[in-house]
Amino acid sequence: MITAIDHFVLTVRSVEETLDFYQRVLGIGSERIAGRPVALKFGSNKINLHQTDRTFEPKAARPTSGAGDFCLITDQPIEQVIERLKREGVVIEVGPVERNGARGQMTSVYFRDPDQNLVEVSSYPVG
Repeated sequence: MITAIDHFVLTVRSVEETLDFYQRVLGIGSERIAGRPVALKFGSNKINLHQTDRTFEPKAARPTSGAGDFCLITDQPIEQVIERLKREGVVIEVGPVERNGARGQMTSVYFRDPDQNLVEVSSYPVG
């Protein structure tokens, strides 16, 4: 019945700080539509951002910044991601490590965003 994830919501302390981090560190774009949550947009996916003092209805029962833990997929070699993270001063918590993702074996690196959400960026083998 379910075929994909369209979007999910992150509750953050500062939408602008979050946008800056994801745009600068991971090259993710943004979407701003009046009366709607600001979103991080990449490919056919997006992450809506709710600021803790300006959430949208409906929302999670206990929206909390820093409670996220998710995986993003890159088409670049994980070494390039690691180089970019280091260049941007992002501390890598774990990785590179082998993981089993939705499509099989992948190589992952883990770090935290400004709200301390755990972000995993993974690369599947080419071919």
